[in-house]
Amino acid sequence: MALEVRPEQCVVAVDGPSGSGKSTVSRRLATAIDGVYLDTGAMYRAVTWAVLESGADLTDPEAIAKVALETELRIGTDPQAPSFAANGTNVDVPIRGPEVTGAVSAVAAVPAVRKFLVEQQRAIIAAHPRIIVEGRDIASVVAPDADLKVYLTASAAARAARRSAEDATDVAATEADLARRDKLDSSRAADPLRQASDAIEVDTTGMGIDEVVAHLQRLLDSRVSK
Repeated sequence: MALEVRPEQCVVAVDGPSGSGKSTVSRRLATAIDGVYLDTGAMYRAVTWAVLESGADLTDPEAIAKVALETELRIGTDPQAPSFAANGTNVDVPIRGPEVTGAVSAVAAVPAVRKFLVEQQRAIIAAHPRIIVEGRDIASVVAPDADLKVYLTASAAARAARRSAEDATDVAATEADLARRDKLDSSRAADPLRQASDAIEVDTTGMGIDEVVAHLQRLLDSRVSK
């Protein structure tokens, strides 16, 4: 059931680690409120794809930043069919592959890359009256004035099982990779993964997608209807 969201401008920030259900939940919620959807993690992945294509050294922040700042991104915000292009090439498939997955944390840790993409993310948010934005630093950095801030989490085992089912990978290997990414994302100097002080934590371990979406709908309705 769709919400009657008020006021017309409505921004929802959804943060959390990989496998917590951010993407599916955010897309469903965007559809429910007749809004658009922005996957900021995919923006970092698209830039990572461009960095890998360029052959830049992943241990050289200046080289990474140079490629990133020269990369032209095109972002599709339809929650039913989000799309991403880098320098005119559709990258929907390759940005989900193991090569990009293995390198994205290193690229996302470069401060100049984060600054470049946060500016683009804020511009996209400003251009849409109703938007669900997912990532790792939305509530704390990108949209600190969001109408609703949610931090989705789940047990390590649940997250690994979900991601393994999506990618058809070994559960143990997936859990190890998620732990690696969590450590990198949480310990980076620039905009680390963390729960904003005013974000509502939602543990999705024992919840189905429909339950989570319904819960967020109720939270949003209570925030914007006052």
